[in-house]
Amino acid sequence: MIPTIDKDFVKNVIPERIPGHYYKKYSFGLMLVIGGSDFYSGSPALNALSAFRSGVDMVRIFAPERAANIISSFSPILAAFPMKGSYLKKDHLSFLFYQIEIAKEVSRGKCSLVIGGGLGRNEETQETVVELLEKVDLPMVIDADAIYAFSERKDFFREKKAIITPHLFEFFILTGQKIDDLKPEQKSEIVKKEAEKIGAIIFLKSKPDIISDGKEVFWNERGSPYMSVGGTGDVLAGVCGALLAQGVDPLKAICAASYLTCRAGEIAAEKFQEGLTAFDIVETIPQAIKEVKEG
Repeated sequence: MIPTIDKDFVKNVIPERIPGHYYKKYSFGLMLVIGGSDFYSGSPALNALSAFRSGVDMVRIFAPERAANIISSFSPILAAFPMKGSYLKKDHLSFLFYQIEIAKEVSRGKCSLVIGGGLGRNEETQETVVELLEKVDLPMVIDADAIYAFSERKDFFREKKAIITPHLFEFFILTGQKIDDLKPEQKSEIVKKEAEKIGAIIFLKSKPDIISDGKEVFWNERGSPYMSVGGTGDVLAGVCGALLAQGVDPLKAICAASYLTCRAGEIAAEKFQEGLTAFDIVETIPQAIKEVKEG
């Protein structure tokens, strides 16, 4: 019997804040986001906003110039560093390595990385993603376009704390396995085997969502049919990145993030139904967290 993530599981994952205790910036982590391109600018913003709603203290976004400027306009709390050009390229690597080291220092090691949303699949961008992650030792969420970069390169994941979050087609790109028509139990076995093979946690966006580190398998059965809109995966990645930055174990982080994102989606869908957007889910995350805490 595959365990289903429930409220009690998540309650034990969310970092505790002691009443009356003094906390300062970075006590609850710093999340880095690398994403965006000329066409897609909303994804990194959704990563960041959902992370703030999930308790992280600070987010820094690195995006191509046009995307970074648009992201900054979403909210004054978003710090977006513009990188010259219209897409992620190898010329950006030295800047990114430098910024990652600074982030680790100021956050006293409480730091995570979310990468992929809106990056695009330019060949140089894909190569840059691989070169970057080969040398980065942060707990990380690899999402969306960044998944495509690893269809040929999966040999270094065992040395990382990596969570890969494909939907069914991205899972096929990553593994070569086409599993759309299989039963959940069959999908789960394949996800487990592939996670063990590459040495990373895989979160398969499905019904139910399937999560495995190659040893254990969990299902998340929450969610709403109104959550099919664009951006919900960006919210999930941001929630997970926030928990990673707060020091949560990667498997527990993605399990809790899946529950909280989908529960927030359920709450928001009660109000908006067909009009639901990813921003509605972002705004409902604190309610989902409160519900879990009050148990």
